[in-house]
Amino acid sequence: MSDIQIGNLGLAGLLALLALRVPIGVSLMAVSIGGIWAIMGWDVTWGILRVVPYGFAANWPLSSIPMFLLMGFLCYHAGLTKGLFEAARLWLSRLPGGLAVASIFGASGFAAVTGSSLACAAAMGRIAVPEMVRQGYDIRLATGTVAAAGTIGALIPPSILFILYGIIAQVPISNLFLGGVSVGLLTTLAYVGTVVVWTWFQPQVAPRITETSTLSQRMRALVSIWPVLLLIVGVFGGLFAGLFTPTEAGGVGAFMSLLIALGKRALTWDALKRSILETLQISASLFIIAIGASMLTRFLALSGAGEALSEGILGMGLDPTVLILSIIGIYLVLGMFLEPMGAMLLTLPILLPITAEAGFNSLWFGVVVAKLLEIGMITPPIGMNVFVIKGVVGKMASTAQIFRGVTWFLVADAVVVALVIGFPRLVLWLPDLMAR
Repeated sequence: MSDIQIGNLGLAGLLALLALRVPIGVSLMAVSIGGIWAIMGWDVTWGILRVVPYGFAANWPLSSIPMFLLMGFLCYHAGLTKGLFEAARLWLSRLPGGLAVASIFGASGFAAVTGSSLACAAAMGRIAVPEMVRQGYDIRLATGTVAAAGTIGALIPPSILFILYGIIAQVPISNLFLGGVSVGLLTTLAYVGTVVVWTWFQPQVAPRITETSTLSQRMRALVSIWPVLLLIVGVFGGLFAGLFTPTEAGGVGAFMSLLIALGKRALTWDALKRSILETLQISASLFIIAIGASMLTRFLALSGAGEALSEGILGMGLDPTVLILSIIGIYLVLGMFLEPMGAMLLTLPILLPITAEAGFNSLWFGVVVAKLLEIGMITPPIGMNVFVIKGVVGKMASTAQIFRGVTWFLVADAVVVALVIGFPRLVLWLPDLMAR
């Protein structure tokens, strides 16, 4: 059996393991180790096992991942973000679908300190959905809005997806953050527009709020979110001003969140312990998957299957538009079954050479990938954000109702993706501006 045949057999085996619901990190490791052993023998395989995992894990920029995660968990468990929805509610509740709009802006603020779609959806779900139901909102609008708004977490910095993509594709992480800001804000506006249009044509799904709030109440609510504003300005202002690198920004953010929580006397030992444990758990799972993807890259290179696959696709002479549409289809299908990190790390070793040969801008492509992966978080049959919201609201809504609610937002996502593909400057203008 030739090396390329072994590589193709390994890819088929990987798909089979994933179909059997074997954890993606284990699947990547098993296929890569078995494939390298079949090609090079045990001595070389053992040598690669000693070098590749350490070489990847010792990558200095990776240290920002646990730091940004710790920043987000400290803010969440210390309650520093709980005033976001209340402030947005008091300022925006008079708009059509005002509470839904408030939950979108609240999620955007939460995203800026966590970078996690699941955490964003869970936090906003606990706060916003009961309030919307209390005010008579249709359960589809209430749950669908929060499930969709959670996806903003991977687009507005700090995004773990961008950090991993930047390391693998050798793209400056700060530029990815800047490109993500544009698409994150565009997504936020598209979701707000969706709520306004939905409630305009079906006003019964979102009764107008009759209670009034004074200016002093609104200002007090705005003042209450100063910890989040201070953290955003301190971390990302310093990052984009060049005071520290993206790697250092994670440490600065974690330290600032700790100081703010201690200063507000909001950090208990239990909250600190939970923040550290959750950071360790998620970091470990991410690193296992990332090391597995790094091993897969080595396996594909040794077998020649990755290069053969790339040459085969490029040899078809696909138009760039057809190629990007095919990639969109791949990520939308994978997003139905895999979590975003795994789907990205699984595909990048194969797709990056193809897109580079096709002339795609790697920064633009990274932002497009992040957006597509987040759409997968709300697409059936396994939209992870949908199931997070279901777990939060319990019997208040069925899974089918939540999926019906996110359908409106999937249309908005399709529009955003079309704009980003049709006008790449939407992603590139801010990184180019800051580079001047």
